[in-house]
Amino acid sequence: MNASSARRSNLVSSLKIGILGGTFDPIHEGHLAIAESARVCLNLYKVIFIPAGRPWLKSDRRVTSPDHRLAMVELATRDNPHFEVSDIEIERPGPTYTVDTLSELRQSMAEGSELYLILGMDSIRELVHWHRPDLIFEMCVVVAVSRPGVANVSIPELERKFPSSTDRLKIIDGPMVDTSATEIRLHAGGNTPLCGLPDSVRDYIYEHALYTEQYVTP
Repeated sequence: MNASSARRSNLVSSLKIGILGGTFDPIHEGHLAIAESARVCLNLYKVIFIPAGRPWLKSDRRVTSPDHRLAMVELATRDNPHFEVSDIEIERPGPTYTVDTLSELRQSMAEGSELYLILGMDSIRELVHWHRPDLIFEMCVVVAVSRPGVANVSIPELERKFPSSTDRLKIIDGPMVDTSATEIRLHAGGNTPLCGLPDSVRDYIYEHALYTEQYVTP
């Protein structure tokens, strides 16, 4: 192996990969801004967007079909060369668990690479209710992104709940983008223009009549 090849090999084996999962129903400018902010702040090689297949924590409400949500994420991220999309959770049968996704991703990564799981502060507070949350900090660095109107998590309190979180949590200031997927879904059925979305995603919602009374998810 020559010197140039050795340098390339070392680069590949030490990549920092961001992971941004979510229902993305629909994906909006807030999601994109959070991903780009984390990428720049933490010098991530790329950020992988992972739409949830069957989010068990949201089993009490209707969720748009995975195919539509995946298509919107692909449209929203296509112009950023540092963004990728994975259907790993959509293709996996059964409920969607983050711990399973991290385990599967780690098996496909180059040795020495590190996963950075990007979460909002509200999600950090809900970690205790996730499936096998104790393993998450062992498999990745958790990135807590501050959001408008949401207080920062208490690190000592988090360490008491999850001893493995010590030195495995990074808190960064998120972009001040106050966009809500819930509001977008509500506005889509009326005459209010849809804001906070990439044009391609807005066009897709109108084209497929998503979030209207006429549209029924499987």
